[in-house]
Amino acid sequence: MRFEQELSIRRPPEDVFDYVVDASKLASWQIHKTSVEPLTDGPPGLGSRFRERTKPPGMKEFEQVIEFSEFERPSRLAVHIVEGPQLVDGTWTFTSDGDGGTRVRCVVEGELRGASRFFGPIVKRGMARNFRTYHEHLRENLESA
Repeated sequence: MRFEQELSIRRPPEDVFDYVVDASKLASWQIHKTSVEPLTDGPPGLGSRFRERTKPPGMKEFEQVIEFSEFERPSRLAVHIVEGPQLVDGTWTFTSDGDGGTRVRCVVEGELRGASRFFGPIVKRGMARNFRTYHEHLRENLESA
């Protein structure tokens, strides 16, 4: 499974990157997160791990452990799911748009497991819709700050 999304945010790449990697802000834009717990000490960086609980609409809450598998401030972040029901990872790139804003590109990909494999196209559409919502909240939060 794979999908890509792009959006523009009227803030510099450093601001957008720092907001995305701040665990205390995650539930403010990934609105289906019910909790986020850092599992590693110190500021976020390559190898940082977090335990997330997520409750998507119409689904049972689930838990996953994620790790920053790429961390190149302010241009690239990759998130690898270490434990969880679906091993679907995400990569975000942040590039300057030349006007003080940021072009954000997100690629989500991985193999679906369990019953989700049989409903791949439906699961993919639902996940893509959730990520569109997340990205709209990300834009709104950053542009209103």
